[in-house]
Amino acid sequence: MIKPILIKHAAQLATLASKGKGPRSKEAMSELGLIEDGSMWIEGGMIKAIGTTTELEERYADRLDEAEVIDATNHLVTPGLVDPHTHVVYGGSREREFEMRLEGASYMDIMNAGGGIHATTRMTREASEEELIEQTTWRLDSFLAHGVTTVEGKSGYGMNLETELKQLRVMKKLQEQHVIDLVPTFMGGHAVPPEYKGREDEFVEHLINDMLPVVAEEKLAEFNDVFCEKGVFTPAQSERILDAGKRFGLIPKIHADEIESYGGAELAAKIGSISAEHLLKASEAGIKAMAKSGTIACLLPATALYLREEAAAGRKMIDEGVAVAISTDCNPGSSPTTSMPLVMNLACISMRLTPAEVLTAATYNAACAINREEKVGSLEVGKQADIVLWNVKNYQELQYLFGVNHVKAVWKKGVKVV
Repeated sequence: MIKPILIKHAAQLATLASKGKGPRSKEAMSELGLIEDGSMWIEGGMIKAIGTTTELEERYADRLDEAEVIDATNHLVTPGLVDPHTHVVYGGSREREFEMRLEGASYMDIMNAGGGIHATTRMTREASEEELIEQTTWRLDSFLAHGVTTVEGKSGYGMNLETELKQLRVMKKLQEQHVIDLVPTFMGGHAVPPEYKGREDEFVEHLINDMLPVVAEEKLAEFNDVFCEKGVFTPAQSERILDAGKRFGLIPKIHADEIESYGGAELAAKIGSISAEHLLKASEAGIKAMAKSGTIACLLPATALYLREEAAAGRKMIDEGVAVAISTDCNPGSSPTTSMPLVMNLACISMRLTPAEVLTAATYNAACAINREEKVGSLEVGKQADIVLWNVKNYQELQYLFGVNHVKAVWKKGVKVV
């Protein structure tokens, strides 16, 4: 029988306790629910009590002998981090493109030359399920070592029915095999495959009529995403794909306004997308529309850094009332990282988010962006015991000492996994 766990004497226990439904915006993003000399009682993989160490030692005085006691003196304790936007399942590697980019090639130059998404598509189509599971397991292990306990994963490197289903089935198997919670998104609309060049509308019809029904029938995804960008899918095509997904019960997400302002943020608000991703070039009108609709801005500062682009206007979005989440965008071409701590640092440095806002963006708001806030993203009674113990004394120090993995220990559903 697994012992109950008492974590006590945390210098700061950042609960991120939610105050109502939905993501946090504006000043609420700075409310971390801090408890000094904090303590938690964990049992059956769930959080049973939270308070000061004195309160919990008194409450559980007759059970202390049966518990595993973790002394968190001089350490910060937070919820497990949540990564709400990744392309974690893929085949192969694209390190040569990194060099090409440094030599002056743009993202679209590489893509139009047969690289980029198309290169990974070829390698993913060629990989077996077993090979994809092996490669992805390594990445998930790395996420876990960096304090991430829940990860969203997208298909999109197949762009044909067979490979899209293969990616999603790999995620389903990994959800059963790996300790990380893996949340699946169908992204058949990641790019137009080379065999459909010049017949883009025909591919949209194929995606809607042939791919989406099978994904829905096999219950392989919860979300439906599309890359709304000039040279990829137009706003009209994107709207058709996302509306079709809604008819099959898939919640819409959208890659929007990454390369240039293209009306993606406005479309996200119009269709009621749970989140809009990237948003480096989002317009003023698009930001205001997202604030009004409640669409979460999922910002990816490591991608901007890797592409040597100016980061999204995270500070402005929060000030305008948009709820912001952050993510690694783990993918082989524009953000080959599994380090959410680095992304948190970058969100402070390049987007002017405060350390408190960053912690909210990487936990509670990130959970909201994948519809998991009832289970993870905060430390509250009745939620999963997904917990990180950090080698720092407070949440400010976590961002101040940047580029370092400060994880000391990680618990997933009450089991120590790091």
